[in-house]
Amino acid sequence: MIIAPMLTRIVGHRRDFNIVVLGAGGVGKSCLTAQFVQNIWIEAYDPTIEDSYRKQIDVDLSSLDTAGTEQFTAMRELYMKTGQGFLLVFSIISQSSLHELSELREQIIRIKDDENVPIVIVGNKSDLEEDRVISRSKAFSVSQSWGNAPYYETSARRRANVDEVFIDLCRQIIRKDNTTHAQREEDPYAQYRDPGRERHAHRKRKTHRRKREGGCMIL
Repeated sequence: MIIAPMLTRIVGHRRDFNIVVLGAGGVGKSCLTAQFVQNIWIEAYDPTIEDSYRKQIDVDLSSLDTAGTEQFTAMRELYMKTGQGFLLVFSIISQSSLHELSELREQIIRIKDDENVPIVIVGNKSDLEEDRVISRSKAFSVSQSWGNAPYYETSARRRANVDEVFIDLCRQIIRKDNTTHAQREEDPYAQYRDPGRERHAHRKRKTHRRKREGGCMIL
C-alpha cells in the first residue's frame, strides 16, 4: 500500500496524491516498492503491516507499504477510499493471485463510485518464466476487459519495469486530476443541479483539501 505526496513539474507547484498498491500476500508488493524507492532487493518474505518510504524523481514520492494477507483486509476499504490510483499486483506463477485482482477492482469501483479510477495491472516475478502459469495473453485479456488498463510484467528481483509502473500510474492520476478541474471550470454550476451530487462534491472538496495540505499521510 502506498500513500504518496507528489511534486509535478507540469503545474509548478506541489500536489499530493495517494497511490495504493494492492494484491495477494507474497506477490511482491513490498519488493516492488523497496526497489523503486531504495534500489534494494528484499530476499526473505515477511508479511508487511506498514512501511513508509520517500523517493524523489520527476515526482516527489512518499510511500506507505502494507500487507495483502487476509488478516489486514479490514483495512482495505479505508485505503481504497483515500487512494487516487491503484497498482494491482499479481504473481505470474500464481493463478489465485490474478483471480483476487478482479475482486479488488470491483471493490475499488464500488467504494470510489467511479469506473475510470487510475489503475495499472502488474504481473510480478517475470524472472521466474519457467514457473509461469499465467500467460501474457491471459493477462492482456484481463487488461482489455478492464477498459485497456495498462499491463506491465515486472521483476522486483531484476528491477525490470519497476519505475515504469509507478510513473505510468502517476501520469494517469495527473491526467484525471487535470480533466476534473477543466470540467469544473467549463461548468462550475453543474453540481448544484442535483442536491445529492452537491453533498457528494462537498465531501470530496473537503477530502481534496486535506490531501493537498499535508505531506505523507500514514493511515
